[in-house]
Amino acid sequence: MKQLYYILLLVLFVCMGCQLKLSADDENASSQLMEVVRYDRLEYRYLTTGDFSALQQMNTEFPIETRTLIEDVVKIGDTTDPDINTKFLKFYQDTTLQSLIAAVESEYANTDDLNRQLSSAFTRLKHSLPDIEIPKVYAQISALDQSVVVGNGTIGISLDKYLGENYPLYAKFYSPSQRKQMTREFILPDCLTFYLLSVYPLQRFDSRPQLERDLHMGKIQWMVNQILSRRIFRSRYEEAVEAYMKRNPKVSYEELLRMTDFTEFKVTDK
Repeated sequence: MKQLYYILLLVLFVCMGCQLKLSADDENASSQLMEVVRYDRLEYRYLTTGDFSALQQMNTEFPIETRTLIEDVVKIGDTTDPDINTKFLKFYQDTTLQSLIAAVESEYANTDDLNRQLSSAFTRLKHSLPDIEIPKVYAQISALDQSVVVGNGTIGISLDKYLGENYPLYAKFYSPSQRKQMTREFILPDCLTFYLLSVYPLQRFDSRPQLERDLHMGKIQWMVNQILSRRIFRSRYEEAVEAYMKRNPKVSYEELLRMTDFTEFKVTDK
């Protein structure tokens, strides 16, 4: 009997060890899910030193990202223009932009924390919305244009828009409320927000009443709050979604995000 007890105890320890190993493997898999591709470092090399090899890499390894940056973000011309490379380089030679580029490379010398945060959040997002695709994420320097660019299964993070609310240059162009969200901490919520908006757009957006547009954004913000398990976004539209989901606990996240009938959402006046 005593021998049987020891055998059972040994089996228990082995099983516990297997469980711990599997848990660690699962956590490791989550941590490796996403990694920010440092496209911005190629930009830095080309735009500060004129390194032609960096430009070649940008065009051969990141053709979509480069075209998006030049044509849609900074809007300096078409990538097929014969002199577009010269225009691109000259555009960023402004002393303000050069200091901005240097600030980005200093502030974001290491992005391991962003990799972990993105991996964890998108693992939870995939669990909540199983059919959603995991995007590729890259960093860029956009000359203070768009914070996050989404398209073709990618998310482009403009690191120059996240240098901290006290970054001196921001005071010239942005209000105090805007600057509060131009921090490293808002990169993850913004990535989730813009990506979800791209996957779940509001059809006929331009022709819809403003209230419906606001409530659709409220749905996205509420969803981001759920994924991050904290209330990053707070508005009366997000609160209306919160109240609706409490009244309708059987409504799935997928159903909520695809919903186009807003009559059951009650927005309180403030």
